Amino acid sequence: MPSSAPLKIGLTGYGFAGQTFHAPVIAHCGAAVVAAIATSQAERARADFPEAAVVPDLDALLALDDLDCIVIATPNDTHFALAERVLAAGRHVVVDKPVTLSAAEARALADFARARGLLFAPFHNRRWDGDFITVRALLESGRLGRVTHYESHFDRFRPLVRPRWREDATRGGGLLYDLGPHLIDQALALFGAPETVGAIVKTHRENGAAPDYVHLMLGYARHEVLLHASALAAFAPRFVIHGTHGSYLKHGLDVQEDQLKSGLRPGHPDFGAGNAPGRLHVLEDGQETERALPTADGDYAGFYRALAATIREGRPFPVGAQDAVDVMRIVELATASAGEGRTLPFARER
Repeated sequence: MPSSAPLKIGLTGYGFAGQTFHAPVIAHCGAAVVAAIATSQAERARADFPEAAVVPDLDALLALDDLDCIVIATPNDTHFALAERVLAAGRHVVVDKPVTLSAAEARALADFARARGLLFAPFHNRRWDGDFITVRALLESGRLGRVTHYESHFDRFRPLVRPRWREDATRGGGLLYDLGPHLIDQALALFGAPETVGAIVKTHRENGAAPDYVHLMLGYARHEVLLHASALAAFAPRFVIHGTHGSYLKHGLDVQEDQLKSGLRPGHPDFGAGNAPGRLHVLEDGQETERALPTADGDYAGFYRALAATIREGRPFPVGAQDAVDVMRIVELATASAGEGRTLPFARER
């Protein structure tokens, strides 16, 4: 019989991702609690979550027998080994993106989890961005007709390279691994697997050690998908979509990241609200009409509500393990395409 008790979640890693995207969203999603945190920043964790058990490492976290799921929010190059240990211990696992550094590793975790009846959930939380929710509803409505061009940007202006692991290519740093999975996952959620992958991947900033410019081209039979991320773009669109009945243009990123950084939490009436509207230009009764299209509120808490529903009630999880594998396969193909200077066929890692 399904349980209505909040999901007890253990979090390993309490750096930027753990403090910003995971712990506060878990605590305020209405379906889960932060029951334990494994971190070297014990003082900060105890101050933020005084009721949670704070332990030094994953071994101590796994020794706690009342946790329903473990969330991995550690540096990218540690994800595979830690997730494998969590699954081997018989626990469900959520892994921050990128879930691994290769498609083969992602496939190994997916197979390992399935064989044990456990959930391996990639943290592709950007499916709960307000603008993506809006785009998905717009495409499903058919108002743009048949899509011919889909362009998605995740650009920022960060001209200075900071001394952190996210800027270290040897640890899975750089924009292809950092923002690429979000862009790719959203495209796969809308259009499924592509036929081909082409890419330009470069490092433009002085003293940069990891890619800070990524331009992906996913080929489909009847439309093109362009995905772009740059650390040197002070102004750029978020979405540009063209179809046989019209176009959609959107500027500005989803507000939830900045809200979480500022201390606003899910459940507050303003959380997720305030996304800039897009522009919709379509044919209506044979006439071209342009108007503002409101952007839906974002809902990162939806990820963890869905997680609780899957573990407690057996509902399908919205982001499948195969999605994680496909994302990493495209990341690999993008790297190869950029290196070889040619477009490559997409084939699933099975």
